Amino acid sequence: MSENCSHDCSSCGESCPSRDPKSFLEKPHAQSHIGKVIGVVSGKGGVGKSMVSSMLAAAFQKKGYHTAVLDADITGPSIPKAYGITEKAQGDEHAIYPVVTKSGIQVMSVNLLLEDSTDPVIWRGPVIAGTVKQFWQDVVWTDVDYMFVDMPPGTGDVPLTVFQSIPVDGIVIVTSPQELVSMIVGKAVKMAQMMQIPILGIVENMSYVECPDCGKAIEIFGKSHTNEVALQYQLPVLARIPMTPAIAAASDAGAVEDLEGDWLDAAIDTIEGLS
Repeated sequence: MSENCSHDCSSCGESCPSRDPKSFLEKPHAQSHIGKVIGVVSGKGGVGKSMVSSMLAAAFQKKGYHTAVLDADITGPSIPKAYGITEKAQGDEHAIYPVVTKSGIQVMSVNLLLEDSTDPVIWRGPVIAGTVKQFWQDVVWTDVDYMFVDMPPGTGDVPLTVFQSIPVDGIVIVTSPQELVSMIVGKAVKMAQMMQIPILGIVENMSYVECPDCGKAIEIFGKSHTNEVALQYQLPVLARIPMTPAIAAASDAGAVEDLEGDWLDAAIDTIEGLS
């Protein structure tokens, strides 16, 4: 325990022996029913967490599950764009109701509440963290089998709030092939360990480009360092997602649900295997 401890763990990231990481779990809305909660995280931005979150939810929806995405990236929300959502979320005195995509995925994002989706969210950390808790507590999530929480980058207020307030069953760490991966993964791994959150594995995004003529995988970022880091932290590599025109076009067109590919099959199997 720090000598300057205020005994208020709700805003503290210290890993004290007396601290119970699960002591601040919040209950969802009384009308919600949520099965497994999977966090999609990274130590830095720009590696594709939102893409992975939206692709995982779409894949599970295609398998017949009821899925949802809680967009916890309050200052950089992109989940509605990935699904082509243009309508706004509705609410009344009892609850907030998520927007449902064309395939049935339930989505809540701050962009669904803003008058103009290009308006910046210029809020301080506690307000942002409070919004994420509101998405968990005040939104009615209906019969959700798998909820994917698209986390903001880093290890600040929002990841801390999610890990403390929401019963996360496991996290997927998204990274890219560069040597910087060691630092990116290390930060996410150590925070999850401090908060006693199970780590399911690593997804390497932008892994390679496939030659349209010969099919050869071209590592445009150089040799991948993901296997080395996975071995260092004893984690499985769950997927290697290529840079393809299909993925980019689907994201731009709001058609992630229409993507076809087997890149995430191992990740899907691992998540389905959670007891």
